[in-house]
Amino acid sequence: MTTTAPQIGKQRKKGRGVFGNTGLYIAVGVAALLFLIPFYLILRNSLSTDLEITGENWKLLPSFQWGNISELFDDPTVDFGRSMINSLVVAVLTTFGTLLVCSLAGYGLARIPYRHANKVFYAVLATLMVPTAVTFVPSFVLVSSLGWVDTYRGLIIPGLFSGFTCFLFRQYFLGFPKELEEAARVDGLGYWGAYWRIVVPNSLNFFAAIATITFISAWNSFLWPLVIGQDPSSWTVQIALSSFMTNQTVNFHLIFMATAISILPLIFVFLFLQRWLVQGIAQTGIKG
Repeated sequence: MTTTAPQIGKQRKKGRGVFGNTGLYIAVGVAALLFLIPFYLILRNSLSTDLEITGENWKLLPSFQWGNISELFDDPTVDFGRSMINSLVVAVLTTFGTLLVCSLAGYGLARIPYRHANKVFYAVLATLMVPTAVTFVPSFVLVSSLGWVDTYRGLIIPGLFSGFTCFLFRQYFLGFPKELEEAARVDGLGYWGAYWRIVVPNSLNFFAAIATITFISAWNSFLWPLVIGQDPSSWTVQIALSSFMTNQTVNFHLIFMATAISILPLIFVFLFLQRWLVQGIAQTGIKG
């Protein structure tokens, strides 16, 4: 039985597809391995002694020093458990506050018609061009004058509004179906009712994506909590991490153990919400 030219072409394409998929899997596997190496090193060093971390005879597996966990939380100089709670409170409240403030601002810019809407939007965009260092000192002076140093208010409220997040919400709401809101207005709902009962329930994917980004950013924030949290009782986890490295000593095993524990909430949030992350950002449209 002879093989025709179209059949030969199909066989070649099939072979190329198999080899192409194999190469893709290998590339993805290598990329995943390279991505996981830093996490392995953190976990390995967190269960090792300082000598095993810095010594010449480096071993692949740690000696499993489980006592490093109790040493970390029993350290009298740093209340690491308190710092974890502080970071959790700040990150959660900042996330919910940012979602509320920026979504309302973005919805107003996208849907409520008024004469100066474009001017307000351009003013919001202009804030993205102002370096953080320029507003850092005025923000601290304002927070200090209000007596918010060493408080959750000082750590949370100044960071609730984000020009970039507001921009993303506006772009998303511009592409939101107007028919749904018009139907809500026929039923007697105003802008607030349409936003709360129609827009938000149908935009949970996008809200989850913004929540993921905001939570990670708030959790990893260092400079502002360093200035505002002057008392150890108000330290966040990032400040507590930096305290293990001083001019005299560097507690490597505590640094790595604290790092391993501090990234657990981020991993949990990312794994729980990651399927909405790319999808939600794609839904912004990034169009005027």
